[in-house]
Amino acid sequence: MSDRIGVIDYGGGNLQNVLNTLKYIGEEGHLVTQPSDMDSIDRLIFPGVGAFGDCIAQIDQQKLREPILEWLQADHPFFGICLGYQVLFESSEESPETKGLGFFKGNVVRFPSGTGLKVPHMGWNEVKPVNPGDSIWKDTPNPLYLYFVHSFYPCPEDESIANSLTNYGHDFTSSVASGNIFAGQFHPERSQEAGIQLLRNFLT
Repeated sequence: MSDRIGVIDYGGGNLQNVLNTLKYIGEEGHLVTQPSDMDSIDRLIFPGVGAFGDCIAQIDQQKLREPILEWLQADHPFFGICLGYQVLFESSEESPETKGLGFFKGNVVRFPSGTGLKVPHMGWNEVKPVNPGDSIWKDTPNPLYLYFVHSFYPCPEDESIANSLTNYGHDFTSSVASGNIFAGQFHPERSQEAGIQLLRNFLT
């Protein structure tokens, strides 16, 4: 593979784990910290751990909001992970005053309290592809279990972009896809061989 892979670095996130996983599969991730870093990449990964508001504030400070939106609008290959999935939406209950990237319409909501569920949702859970024939799921196990750590999840306004569902008290949209854009609430870089296969599929 000769594609140059950009990995957004906003000062947080599961950055090193993602870079290590790319190295494991024979690829090198190139850090994206400013708009000019995106000029020479072919694929973009947005890893994310932390708070919605802090992440967006840092993205805006680094002047990356518009370049990321232009990338998405041009339908260039994109993989959003956890918080890098949530920020694609308009807003989040975690940081109500913060405007998300708004590429997808919808809000990010918290798992309800008082249901007996442990929040955050942490650990392995089944990911049920909406369209198992989609190339992102190629050669992944069935059933597919991936690793989650989160208290919030997106509710897409357009249900047709849902690419997988996961049940934690109720079904939620654990990933979305539109053209060359894919993003999921799970952590492929922490999901052993199944997650590595997902990243391989993205890169090919």
